[in-house]
Amino acid sequence: MLPEDCVSIILSLTSPLDACRATLVSRAFRSAAESNVAWEKFLPSDYEDIVSRSITSLKFSSKKELYLHLCNPILIDGGRKSFKLDKSSGKKSYVLSSRELSITWSDRPEYWSWKPSLKSRFLEVAELRMISWLEIEGKIRTHMLSPNTMYRAYLLINITHRAHGLDLLPSDTFLEMGNQIISANTAYLSCKDKKKHQMECLFYGNRTQRTKSRVIEGDERFARERDDGWMEIELGEFFSGDEEGDQEVKMSLREIKGYQLKGGLVIEGIEVRPK
Repeated sequence: MLPEDCVSIILSLTSPLDACRATLVSRAFRSAAESNVAWEKFLPSDYEDIVSRSITSLKFSSKKELYLHLCNPILIDGGRKSFKLDKSSGKKSYVLSSRELSITWSDRPEYWSWKPSLKSRFLEVAELRMISWLEIEGKIRTHMLSPNTMYRAYLLINITHRAHGLDLLPSDTFLEMGNQIISANTAYLSCKDKKKHQMECLFYGNRTQRTKSRVIEGDERFARERDDGWMEIELGEFFSGDEEGDQEVKMSLREIKGYQLKGGLVIEGIEVRPK
């Protein structure tokens, strides 16, 4: 008995998943559940700005079509970031490319090289040639994210067959919000060649034992394989807060205590996604 516009407004107060289910109730519900009134509420408040920053033109005939389009990653800001929506909740997630990160001495070709990768969504990735001081940091502001949402940050990496010195000591991971450290842990970068890792531990054994006391205490984390051919290491989690507040979030990984030479690490970027 309710007007279609009224049903659309009611459905807009649910979720994208609920609206899709409502299309099965009846023809009237389907029309209301697919209306622009409902789906504009599921889009982020700054969706027009996000669409304008896409490096490719997005074609859509309805707000629902735009929403579904944004559920697949799009490149924005000159291809230096990737953006997508979670399909069931509409929460935002970003991937900051390696070019958006602060990587110590990444401008020195003797330490780092920049090259294309068929596995990457970005034009290029950073590959570590050889270095003793490993420090990677990314930044994002909470106003870019969905409000009142718990987020986790992940470093996206790969390990080449020439990798060495990466797991002799765990790397330190930090997540800072404002000027406060809210997460500090350790993480191991996976080595594919176990025999090589055992030989390195034998060769650097004494140095490893001496420096382990300088590693921060916290939960030990390990790289985990993803479906897209990359691995991810959790850097920490944080709460985005309300829309009125805006804080800078710093996410970092460091291994600066062992002094051993390291190489063979490939960095795609840092992903920030809802927990």
